[in-house]
Amino acid sequence: MGFRFFRRIKLAPGVSLNLSKSGTSMSFGPRGAKITVGGSQGTRATVGIPGTGIYYTKTVGKGSGSPARSRAPAPPMAYVHPADRLSMGFFKRMITPDDEEAFVDGLREMVRGNNAEAYRRLQEATHLADGAFLAGMVAIRLGKLKDAAIHLKVAAVDQARLGFYFSKYAVRPAISIPITPLVSAQIDPTLRGILLALAEVSQHLGNANEAMQHLRRLLEIDPGDIMMRLSMCELLLDSLRADHGVYQDVVQLAEDVENESEVHAALLLYKAKALHHLGLNDAASRLLTAILRKRKDRPQELLLAVQYERALVYESMGRHADARSDFEQIYAANCGYEDVAKRLGITKKG
Repeated sequence: MGFRFFRRIKLAPGVSLNLSKSGTSMSFGPRGAKITVGGSQGTRATVGIPGTGIYYTKTVGKGSGSPARSRAPAPPMAYVHPADRLSMGFFKRMITPDDEEAFVDGLREMVRGNNAEAYRRLQEATHLADGAFLAGMVAIRLGKLKDAAIHLKVAAVDQARLGFYFSKYAVRPAISIPITPLVSAQIDPTLRGILLALAEVSQHLGNANEAMQHLRRLLEIDPGDIMMRLSMCELLLDSLRADHGVYQDVVQLAEDVENESEVHAALLLYKAKALHHLGLNDAASRLLTAILRKRKDRPQELLLAVQYERALVYESMGRHADARSDFEQIYAANCGYEDVAKRLGITKKG
């Protein structure tokens, strides 16, 4: 998967259950270091630097479907500091191609938190698909969005080679970018991850049509991908001229979606917004109420956004008492949310 939205369920200190499209896995360990068991990758030890988006992995045992008692215990993995793993000696540099050397140096600077220096080094590695990918992602961090788009497009052209050098140096990049104000996606070095990043970069550069092209290409790859549908709805409602056709497209994108996770709930919220604009207020209010029935493990920001939209729908229906009740509940939870205080007639003293 080029991107994954994880739902993390806390089980005990240092232990959580990760649910994703690729399956279920159990993770043990503090922030920055963990052991992951399950899925198709077997048992992996992962050591990362919080905030860098880089993780170092090593498989310490791979499941074969046979009972656990028939497998020999995996040998302990010796810990090596991430920066040291990317330090090349004199003779190693002598036999390493210049672009690969620049890629490794860029990784090392990212681990150290030197994004500007990392970007300088990675610009010399953009002939490599992984180098172009990482240069694009670092450029996003530095606010160089036009440069990021150039690098990511280069990486997309050489998609067959994506991940080669990350695997060679046992590095797993996991870079998160916001899809909506409430939802972020993890970007991996795959064509799907690149297209999603390009869609977000294009949107921030004001190139809504180009962003839509990237998203449509993603939906062609996987028409049912919930993250792509969410990103496209957000783009349709916020970046393009909204009309009845746009609202109908949003409703169609959210067709057959159930309220299974935060991402699904966000997509259903956009569907409700579109129904509201189409004048289908009864359907919108019922949908928003259904979303609010599932509150456990849902971010407060998302729930407030759903309740705020329902209050607006109630106002359109002439149900002013119901609208005020929602606004009061929102104010009690977050008195500075949107224009709720103004709508309730509450003004600051002085």
